[in-house]
Amino acid sequence: MSEFQKVNALTGMKDVLPPESAQWEALEAEVRDWLASYGYLNLRTPILEQTRLFSRGIGEVTDIVEKEMYSFVDPLNDERLTMRPEFTAGMVRSTIEHNFLYDRPRRVYAMGPVFRHEKPQRGRYRQFHQIDVEALGFAGPDVDAELIIMLGRLWRRLGLTDIRLELNSLGQADERAAHRTALIAYLEQHVDVLDEEARRRMYANPLRVLDTKNPVMQDMADQAPRLFDFLGEASLAHYRGLCARLDDAGIAYTFNARLVRGLDYYNLTVFEWVTDRLGAQGTVCGGGRYDGLIELLGGKPAPAVGFAIGVERLLDLCAQKDDIIHPVECQLYLIHQGEAGQRTAAQLAESLRDAGWRVLVHAGSSGFKSQFRRADASGAIAAIILGEDELASRCATVKWLRQQASSGQAQQESIPFDRLVTELQSRI
Repeated sequence: MSEFQKVNALTGMKDVLPPESAQWEALEAEVRDWLASYGYLNLRTPILEQTRLFSRGIGEVTDIVEKEMYSFVDPLNDERLTMRPEFTAGMVRSTIEHNFLYDRPRRVYAMGPVFRHEKPQRGRYRQFHQIDVEALGFAGPDVDAELIIMLGRLWRRLGLTDIRLELNSLGQADERAAHRTALIAYLEQHVDVLDEEARRRMYANPLRVLDTKNPVMQDMADQAPRLFDFLGEASLAHYRGLCARLDDAGIAYTFNARLVRGLDYYNLTVFEWVTDRLGAQGTVCGGGRYDGLIELLGGKPAPAVGFAIGVERLLDLCAQKDDIIHPVECQLYLIHQGEAGQRTAAQLAESLRDAGWRVLVHAGSSGFKSQFRRADASGAIAAIILGEDELASRCATVKWLRQQASSGQAQQESIPFDRLVTELQSRI
């Protein structure tokens, strides 16, 4: 007995095994095709970044920076590093570093893990995954609308219903400053109903106080001054332009004056797609405009807008449709007898792979019954049998397991080795 203590995955960090991984692969393929249809290209950033990128970009007084980031000091060079808690700051850092907007605006996306140290909950783990989409260098409400409309298309492609859109506008910096003054004055008048978290944020980030889930504070938050009422004509025109384009596309939406999002970099448009089918964690996708972030992180001023989708939550919604994808390991499974059969199977398998098929050769030596069970479990269309008789005649026996190319085709047939590829091509 080994004395080594068994190692388990860390709390909130999940393994994804077959057959569940097939659902992930199918979703990722669908998402890539959907993004390509709108001209979005893949941009990949490192998981590790300097901590100051996130504290500067996301905001010092946010839950992410204050409580949730996985940060450490690299002892080799005394740098403070953080595992990315979200994609946007890293995407903007990359854009600035490589002068990516030098000749034109860009549409980019990323998919992968992000890390936040919070209590694991449905659809949100300490390592979870996001689909992140950014339109960099675009200023108008037309691109805000395009992002929201394309999300509507994704829900339709995935067959998802009961996802609704909520909208708000956070205006510009001077409008938020005027609202902030009024909001702080209002909160000071209602300090007796504020919980400890709200009192701590009252001066540092008062807008986030309105995003409370505390039922005792709901009436106070509902009556608080609305940022939307402080917007000037340009901000209102941007919002109206967005709504007009959503109306043109038949996208239903609800105005939510308390929608602020959890990051400091947003301005003007903010939105969330939410559902009641995921319990308390109802936000499937959130995003908005962040025109000041590129300049804030040291780049030339440029507008930008984007969103992030939680992959685990999206998969949860897809699973509720009972539309389960069963993984298929191969199309052709080669069954053999003896060393000569195994070696012949390996040679034929390479020819079949050259022709574009996914092929498995049974590993090791087992009886035919056991090999057939394994072939059926693999999801293969056909089993190719190489026993003593097949080797002697130089003809493989093909047993169709799941489908036949035409009606009337025999369930099992003999095909010469030298015609196996061409005969299968005519049948599959």
